Amino acid sequence: MRIFVARKIPFWEEVSKPLVDAGHEVVVYPNHKQIERKEIEIEIEKGYDGLLTLLTEKVDEELLVHDKKGQLKVIANYAVGFDNIDLEACKKRSIAVTNTPCNEVNESVAGLAWPLMLALSRRLPEASEFMRNAAYRGWDPDIFVGRDMKGKTLGIVGMGRIGGMVARRAVGFEMKVVYFNRTAVAGATEGYIPKMEELLAQSDFVSLHVPLTSETRHMINGKNLSLFKRTAILVNTARGSIVDEAEVGEALRAGVIAGYGADVFENEPDPHPELLMMENVLLTPHIASATEGARKRMGELAVLNLVEGLAGRTPPNLVNSE
Repeated sequence: MRIFVARKIPFWEEVSKPLVDAGHEVVVYPNHKQIERKEIEIEIEKGYDGLLTLLTEKVDEELLVHDKKGQLKVIANYAVGFDNIDLEACKKRSIAVTNTPCNEVNESVAGLAWPLMLALSRRLPEASEFMRNAAYRGWDPDIFVGRDMKGKTLGIVGMGRIGGMVARRAVGFEMKVVYFNRTAVAGATEGYIPKMEELLAQSDFVSLHVPLTSETRHMINGKNLSLFKRTAILVNTARGSIVDEAEVGEALRAGVIAGYGADVFENEPDPHPELLMMENVLLTPHIASATEGARKRMGELAVLNLVEGLAGRTPPNLVNSE
């Protein structure tokens, strides 16, 4: 069977071996950049049984119509999220859609949420820029005075696997952890807050860990940003559109919140322009899962999903089981 890979992924030579061993013909997009829409349309028209996509590829009705022979059977999305794929369009064509959730990714994402919080609480972006501009003239007790994390309240929005790992790390900082979820997590009823507004009002740090859905889009907006403590720091390592970036910028400018850290953006790769100009904002280029262990495991899972799906078996990470 034929498989198209939309971009060469890390450790590809190693993780792709099961596809070769299974006798599949694998075509990898040769350019190390995001494939253009027209290019992937042309590839789909050539006829493939499997497709390995990244979150940068939008797989929708308009793309799938180029599978004119109805040959496509499995889409392996190299990501935990799959909001870039139209599940309904795939369902109509009996195309299995898979993703790559794993503890390696969870630990990696949880690990990035903490340096974002730490850096903003200690005003490291400002201090680093100060040094780069050669403005330091000697020790001064009044420059870049930050805030302690010990004894503060960490509010987690979405107590899933990643949220739980973020919470576990809070123990070392002797922080109080509260969380908002649809329901209380079994074995972790302490700290559960059934209304997000209450969590926002009492948290010193808020970390977002929910998937992007119609329900969570712009979950953080101008209306509830007014509930935050003025000293609060908001961190987003989930999906960009969970927050209204323009209103976050306005809240920062007005001093409604103290800082914002984000690894994801509403219109990637472009953050809201105002955020790029603010000293109390720390932005990273969607690298939450960018560790060697996470990237390798994601590749292994994407390949396994293709191998199993194309063999007529149920892929281990099937997201559209219906």
